[in-house]
Amino acid sequence: MASKVASFPVEIRCKGVLFDMDGILISSIGSVERSWTKWAKLRGVDPEYACKMAHGRRAIETVALLRPDLDSEAELRLIEDIELADGEGLAVLPGVLELLRALPGNRWTVVTSATERLARMRLTQAGVPAPARLVTADDVAQGKPDPAPYLAGAALLGLPAEDCVVFEDAEPGTQAGRAAGCTVIATTFSHDAESLRAAHYLIEDVMGVSVRSLPADQGIVLTFNPLAE
Repeated sequence: MASKVASFPVEIRCKGVLFDMDGILISSIGSVERSWTKWAKLRGVDPEYACKMAHGRRAIETVALLRPDLDSEAELRLIEDIELADGEGLAVLPGVLELLRALPGNRWTVVTSATERLARMRLTQAGVPAPARLVTADDVAQGKPDPAPYLAGAALLGLPAEDCVVFEDAEPGTQAGRAAGCTVIATTFSHDAESLRAAHYLIEDVMGVSVRSLPADQGIVLTFNPLAE
């Protein structure tokens, strides 16, 4: 398990960066867990198990897993309304604004399991500039850990997935990024390293990630010190 920062930096040359939202750009774990606890109690589901299953997944797939006997579309509307009403404690995570400012605007987007309404509310309330276009739960037929969201994110930037770096914090997301063919960097902000084995690199947060643009629009170089085994 990763425990300390490596003494040597890693440089990754890429053309695009795909950010998960919750746990990467913003801290929303309180809102997420309060919302899913409320839904779970309404639907007779163990709240702790519901919260565990919800991290990194689309809500519609989470409710289908937890209560397959219910109408998933109706339950999605219910949990979305609960989450939209709970914006308490939303905050931008350390280093995020500096990293986004350093990236060319056409080189990054957000790929989230949240619906578009929820994603834009959370980003706005946390003070994170939302890209004009992003990939949300509304845009794909299959959510993470399926590669579809990150393939859609790469396509949104007009790039092959293998030219993109993914920043993730949850097991389904790291699996999705890896399956899409992206290079995956996972943070240990909200989940332990053991659950992030699909990632190529682990970091504590994005504070230590620097960006260098290459000439003639050839892409960018990300430099960081990964966590060591």
